[in-house]
Amino acid sequence: MFELKTLSSEAVPRALAKAERYRLLNEPGEAQSICLDVIAADAGNQQAVATMILALTDQFGEDPSSVHEALDWIPSLQDPYDRAYYTGIIHERRAKALLAHGTPRGGPRAYEWLRDAMSRYEEADAIRPSNNDDARLRWNACARLIDRNPQLAPVVDEPHEPLLSE
Repeated sequence: MFELKTLSSEAVPRALAKAERYRLLNEPGEAQSICLDVIAADAGNQQAVATMILALTDQFGEDPSSVHEALDWIPSLQDPYDRAYYTGIIHERRAKALLAHGTPRGGPRAYEWLRDAMSRYEEADAIRPSNNDDARLRWNACARLIDRNPQLAPVVDEPHEPLLSE
């Protein structure tokens, strides 16, 4: 194992900007690594935690297990609004990854993830800071996605006949 080099506290803002840049360049693993370095230098840095969560959600298509890791970071967010909002983001992005992957029976599963996201956005909206309608924007995006995709529907229990016994 290598001993990791410590980030100086003065370098934190620049490192966070770099992490965001790596996310935008579709290199979430690099962003994740930077966030870990920032958190090691500045424990509890809320921007680093939020960027870490987003970097993990960027990886849902390749690594579905990163959903659990992203959810594990939620308690590190100090603000109840942020906890609800970013939990919604995780659920929404998991649904979109299911749809993009073409998972069998993915429509009903994605629907459930989207409805969970919408519930979290409603929770965030109820406690939102003034002039912050981000949760409403995300809720509307989920609603539109469901409305325009017929495969996004709840699981329907189809009636079936009991097996005949001899």
